[in-house]
Amino acid sequence: MKYGMLGVPTILARGIRDRTFLASRLRISGSHSGSGRKFHKWRRGTGAKFLCLFAAWGIMELLASPTILLWASAFAQEPPAINPFAPRPAIREDAVPGYVELSDGTIVVGHIYMTRDKRLKIYDESIQRQREIPLSAVAQIECKILKEWMEKEWRFRETTRDEKYYTGRQYPAREYEHTITLKDGRQITGGLAEILYVDTRQDGQEATSDSEPVRLILHKRQKGEIGETLKDLVYVKMVKLGEEALAEGKRKASVRKTTTSGKTASGPRTR
Repeated sequence: MKYGMLGVPTILARGIRDRTFLASRLRISGSHSGSGRKFHKWRRGTGAKFLCLFAAWGIMELLASPTILLWASAFAQEPPAINPFAPRPAIREDAVPGYVELSDGTIVVGHIYMTRDKRLKIYDESIQRQREIPLSAVAQIECKILKEWMEKEWRFRETTRDEKYYTGRQYPAREYEHTITLKDGRQITGGLAEILYVDTRQDGQEATSDSEPVRLILHKRQKGEIGETLKDLVYVKMVKLGEEALAEGKRKASVRKTTTSGKTASGPRTR
């Protein structure tokens, strides 16, 4: 069966006429779902039920009024549009001050961060499982070369055969091990492969086209291009975090700048 709307205003008028809501009659009308014949039924109910029904009806009528709709729309404005070409905001709140030292001696000073809500994932050899460490809990990350060699380039002689031949060309390759030192002095050693970003701006400085964050990669295994040597394969040698590390990095960067004066730096390059 399908039931129609309840006659709430009629019920209220009848209760007022009888000067009581203790026992009133409620009319329910509708039609049978199969035959479609209309029907009317009367039910008795207490005054409390009728008052609740009338209150619900009054609230629905009030919410549907134009005045309420205009008032609600005034407080439900859309958020301001984001301008993709606007200057980059201030330094991120989760960025940690410090510096990064590369294997070629380059010092990158600034505020270091990762992808938002991401943690360092390192395989702890001592307990044989992976651990996740927030960057804010780290004091230092040190990289050590486990193995390095010149890899020969091999190619398949034909696409349908498994036979390979040496092209006579080589490229550099390395394997690394990282040691993370926490602020409480504990150390964790194992394989680490993560991406770090260094915001080189000073506090309060707005972003420009020349102040994009520097992207650096911590490798487990790294390989260079054909024709390069092991010396050309630049890697992240050391990461130090904290206010003291930031001051230390600025001193190192200034010393390196004075020793390399007169030369044009092309910037750090890691793969």
